[in-house]
Amino acid sequence: MIYRFTLISDEADDFLREIQISPDATFFDLHEAILTSVDYTNDQMTSFFICDDDWEKEQEITLEEMDDNPEVDSWVMKETLLSDLIEDEHQKLLYVFDYLTERCFFIELSEIITGKNLTEAQCTRKEGDAPKQVVDFEEVSTTGVSLNLDENFYGDEDFDMEDFDADGFDMGEGGQTSLDEL
Repeated sequence: MIYRFTLISDEADDFLREIQISPDATFFDLHEAILTSVDYTNDQMTSFFICDDDWEKEQEITLEEMDDNPEVDSWVMKETLLSDLIEDEHQKLLYVFDYLTERCFFIELSEIITGKNLTEAQCTRKEGDAPKQVVDFEEVSTTGVSLNLDENFYGDEDFDMEDFDADGFDMGEGGQTSLDEL
């Protein structure tokens, strides 16, 4: 059996990758296949998220062990087979490749091919250029990538972006920032 995944990006309209891989491969194998297909380096923290039909994150599969609490289910790429968490065609996943800005690829299991097997992952379709692997915060503001800086960003429902000037400093009373406030 072969899983055929389709990857797209909301940053590059012409970007598309298709990767075929065995369901007995690990999420780490898929991670490496994705990196190879987009010419990214393997030096960033990444995660997969199993999503519902509306792309809402459900289960995270991390590159490294993040939680050592034995009472919490945690999934690590090298230890988790694709078939452990993915069974149905059209299953949706996110692959977060830039953790600081939460930039990701949208992935869908577009087909389950029966009667065939693969020993290693293959990129079977490659269209367009992948978005840059990492962007700095200045680039984020010019490229239109959203950082979701809403009232929940700082964990405070009273947070309001209007209280900050263009450099992100609290304007305080009367719109002036003093050195004492910094």
